[in-house]
Amino acid sequence: METLKYTVIKSDDQYHKYCAQLEDLLDSNQEANVTDEIDLLTLLIEKYDEENNTFDDSDPVSLLRSFMEEHEMKSKDLVDLLGISKGYVSDILNYKKGMSKEVIRKLSTHFKVRQEAFNRPYPLFGTKATVQKRASLAN
Repeated sequence: METLKYTVIKSDDQYHKYCAQLEDLLDSNQEANVTDEIDLLTLLIEKYDEENNTFDDSDPVSLLRSFMEEHEMKSKDLVDLLGISKGYVSDILNYKKGMSKEVIRKLSTHFKVRQEAFNRPYPLFGTKATVQKRASLAN
């Protein structure tokens, strides 16, 4: 009996191994020859993500921070990855500005998660509404 090259993901180690294999396949120049393999790995990884990740429990900024920690990234790495200014990265990480559609697209592609993980509402601080609210409370 022939053993399967890929099976349903049952552990974090297997998940990370499949993610690395998918990354290698996507980086290779022979994508046409491995399209089915890429599709299968993507499906298995997404299924595991749905069953084991709790994206709903954290807001997009917390999620981004956890991915940065996991991948040992600094703010400067996000500047390079996203092609945006240091100030914009700082504003995102400090809940002062929301993520643009392009930023969400790039983050989801880089971290291999669905865009919905980053495309959810979360509170912003330091916006006019917050400043006005604080001013009215002070009076």
